Amino acid sequence: MIRILVIEDDQEISGLLERYFHKEGMECMRIGNGFEAKAAFESNGPFQLVLLDLMLPGMDGLEVLRRIRAVSYVPVLIMTAKDGETDKIIGLGSGADDYIIKPFSIFELIARAKALIRRYIDFSADPLLEQSNPYISCGDLLIDPEQCSVLQNGVSLGLTATEFQIVYLLASHPKKVFTRENLYTRIWGEDYAGAGAENTISVHIRRLRSKIEEDPSLPRHIITVWGMGYKWGEV
Repeated sequence: MIRILVIEDDQEISGLLERYFHKEGMECMRIGNGFEAKAAFESNGPFQLVLLDLMLPGMDGLEVLRRIRAVSYVPVLIMTAKDGETDKIIGLGSGADDYIIKPFSIFELIARAKALIRRYIDFSADPLLEQSNPYISCGDLLIDPEQCSVLQNGVSLGLTATEFQIVYLLASHPKKVFTRENLYTRIWGEDYAGAGAENTISVHIRRLRSKIEEDPSLPRHIITVWGMGYKWGEV
């Protein structure tokens, strides 16, 4: 059964989410305090999705997100009443896979949640993982699809699920140029929709470069093809 961790201090919202996801055949665990969230995540997992409110008592949602990201690449969808562009960028930059602004449509949230879960599960079942040597080596990087991790000189770079999927998609097709629309459709499973989608791509690419590139201003792995999109650099 699909299991979702709902970290939300508003009991009315978390109860509503639990009821609707139960109708979809999914199980929810509800936590209303930031301090309890990481312990609940580690002791009651595995989960296939985390729904995370940013405004939590005890510990704010961004710190909860950072602590989850230190141990897991599970998809995280932020629920926030903050609708400023800066807050969205900070959330995505801290490791969230998607976000939704309160008040939200429960049906939109469920659709976004299902898309994240589907990508997470489908990637785990990728037939490429069944190859005898599924690893991709590129310079100082080793991409391990079985563990959904990227190692640099033997040290894990701690990529999120979405970050790893971007790297794996690009590195699996080193000569192919992916437009922003290609990437968004393949990774997020949604239609490319203007500035919001463009900002999402930009934030993830910038964060990835900060993790995998020796000099993010002169990237060797994730190359910008001006006027087109991105491709994987053959180092």
